[in-house]
Amino acid sequence: MNVYKKLIDARVKLQNTALTKSGHNKFAGYKYFELGDFLPAIQEIFQQVGLLGCVTFYTDIAILTVINIDKPEEIIEFKCPMSSAALKGCHDVQNLGAVQTYLRRYLWTNVMEIVETDIVDASAGAVIQVKDTKAEDFI
Repeated sequence: MNVYKKLIDARVKLQNTALTKSGHNKFAGYKYFELGDFLPAIQEIFQQVGLLGCVTFYTDIAILTVINIDKPEEIIEFKCPMSSAALKGCHDVQNLGAVQTYLRRYLWTNVMEIVETDIVDASAGAVIQVKDTKAEDFI
């Protein structure tokens, strides 16, 4: 079986798995998938169908390569530009780790077509309460 057929089989198997979002953004009030919510299931499915996923980080790009372990010359690459993080109270290595963790999560959600609610779209219709103000309040 070729790498494309194996990947679609893996995606369907994951789609039929009950995943639970454990991440919670308390400030914005939404839940999200963390790597631990789906990566163990993906690894098990990849083992079943004969795929391997390898993440590589370069200065300007991160790549998740999906490899057909029966025919290692068959690969699919998923690419994402590198970014940066500036977490408060963290040093450079911790910020690098944060970037790598986020990019791994985004690459895997891309590879496996994991769907999450778009936070921007979800909050677009939210009602915002504004207190009564007068022009002189801004002067």
